Parts: sequence; C-alpha cells; structure tokens
Amino acid sequence: MDRIAERAKEITPFIVMEVMERAHEMERAGHDVIHLEIGEPDFPTPEIICKAAERAIADGKTHYTHSLGIVELRQAICELHLDRYGVKVDPQQIIITSGTSPALFMIFSALLEPGDEIIISDPHYPCYPNFARFLKATPVFVKVFEGDGFQYRPDDIKKKIGPRCKGILINSPSNPTGNLLSPERMEEIGGLGPLVISDEIYHQLVYGQKEHSILEFTDNAFVLNGFSKAYAMTGWRLGYIIAPKDFVRPLQKIQQNFFISAGSLSQWAGVTALKEAGEDVQRMKSIYDERRKYMVNRLREMGFGIAVEPAGAFYILANARHFSEDSYALAFEILEKARVGVSPGIDFGANAEGYLRFSYANSLENIKEGLNRIDQYLKTC
Repeated sequence: MDRIAERAKEITPFIVMEVMERAHEMERAGHDVIHLEIGEPDFPTPEIICKAAERAIADGKTHYTHSLGIVELRQAICELHLDRYGVKVDPQQIIITSGTSPALFMIFSALLEPGDEIIISDPHYPCYPNFARFLKATPVFVKVFEGDGFQYRPDDIKKKIGPRCKGILINSPSNPTGNLLSPERMEEIGGLGPLVISDEIYHQLVYGQKEHSILEFTDNAFVLNGFSKAYAMTGWRLGYIIAPKDFVRPLQKIQQNFFISAGSLSQWAGVTALKEAGEDVQRMKSIYDERRKYMVNRLREMGFGIAVEPAGAFYILANARHFSEDSYALAFEILEKARVGVSPGIDFGANAEGYLRFSYANSLENIKEGLNRIDQYLKTC
C-alpha cells in the first residue's frame, strides 16, 4: 500500500524556493550570492510595530482571540478601506488570518467543490493553482501578455467562463509582473458574474499610479490582504479576508477548526501598523521606487525586454527569450556561474516561459552588483 496521499505526490514544487535553497547551499560552501529571487522585504519591521507587540506581551494579551480576530483590528481595517478606497466595510465581514496563504485556502475551501473551476491568469503566483488542485478543483488559465502590461483582457475571461466556474482570481499589483490592472478592466471583470477573489497584498507598494480595490466596483468579491509586504512583517503571519456576508460564518467555522485564530501579538501589532506606521511605509516605498527605476533601466540596457514599466510590488518580469527559451536552465546557470539568484518564468506559468523575474527587495548596492554579474555572464556565455 502506498503510504503517501496522491495530493501530496501531485503538488508541484515552488521553484523560487528551490533557487533560494540552492543559493543557501552555495553560501554555506563559501560563495557570495546576491539574492534577486526572493519576494520578501529586506527591511526590518518598523520599531513602532515591534513596540506594540512588546506592550501586548506586557499586558498579558497572549491568549487565543475571537476566531474572527480582535475587533480593534477589524475596525482599523474598515477605516483603512474607507480612507483609501471610499468603501464602507462592516467589521463583521472581516476574518483575521495567519497570513494570506491560509486566507486563500479558507476562501477556496468555502467556495469550491471538487470539479469546480477557478479562473487564474497566466502568468500567476505559483501557489494559486496548487490551492485549487489540492481541493480537487480545476484552475482555468487565461493568458495575459507583455504588451498589455500583463493585464487580463475581460473578453478572454468571458470565453473561459463555463457552468462550473465559481470565481475569477485577480492580483493587482501582481506577482510576478509588478503590473496593475486598470480600474476600467477591474470594473468590467467585476461585472462578469462569478465571484472575484482579489489578492491585494501588494497594495501601498505602488509607484506613480493608484491601486484600486475590487470593492470599489462590486461587492460580489473576496479581498485578501495582509501585513507582510507593505509593513515588512512576513514573519508575523498576519492577513485578513473581507468576505460577502453569507460566507462569513462558513469561513469562521473553517478558521475555528483549522487555525483557531490568528496570533494575538501579531494582531495587536497590526492595529499599530495601520494607525501609526504610515511614515515607515512611505520611507520603504520611496526606497523601493529608487531601486525599481534603476533595475528597469539597467535590465533594458542589458537586452531584457520590458514592454510596460511595472508600477507596483517589488518585481520585474523581464523577457529573456533573446538569451534562452529555457528559463529554468537559464536561472540556474546564472545562479551557478554568476552567483545571482533569479526566478525562472516557468515557475509562474507556461505563458511566462522565456522570462525571468527579478526582485528589488534588496539593497541598491546589491542590485547593482548582481546585475553587473549577470551582464558579465551574458557577455561571456
């Protein structure tokens, strides 16, 4: 008898993590590696947030919370959405989660039956289809293209909406592209019929444009967001769902059974993040923007294709087909020979083959050194 469940055997690896893990092996062997593969802020969590957690410990706030999350944080999220998007949200529609990955698992669990379909862009964040497949649902991919800034074409989505389609997943700003959906396209997607699942984790990290929440255009939607990216709180594992009211109780029961509640200290820190860390976010955002501008210009000089300048998150998905059609092999060759970690496009979907994703969540000094190493490698290979 095979002891391993089929779902565990069938799940695909997260190649970005495998690049990082190989880079760490090389570092342990004494090699100096520049990390441009990782989608994690290189900043420490702002001090004001850390002190809020210290106060929570001192005040004994170290126990389980309500399964929906502490009301103070849910109210702060409502204030944020009213101030930023002009959208009124009821605190009872919010479920605080241990990051956005559990949030996505919870939404898919409440929404998808085996055999149901969920529309996902290609390219996409690699874990999206794996969540669907793990629950025996079917991801249906809609290609998005470099010349459009990797935005959905709503007419292409319409063609893929079948009788089992339960939702459309959007991510703006996007991982891996760094591009945003226009409000016009977002509004059209919101009117197509299926529920929209909007991953808004990179909101606040937008440069020269304005991000929009799906809730500005429809209430037939879920919003996922969290604190990892904008507030440099990846290790705090704190996110949230804004859900249609009829989904709140099912989601709450899933939370109670699988996660109980999000961490109490992280939640109290999150209140302070929303209310008092705005200046810290703006400082980090300004530094990211400087890095973004440098990386876009340098990659173009090196021969990479960037048709539409990305304006969000901290990623650039650059066309490397001029160098190789095999992004997996190219990424690992760059790692081994140039000592720079980058992410192969194939990790993000078949339509991203021939691309490389570069992250500028690293110092400008390291970015310059890393791109110089890649330039030298490409000129001599």
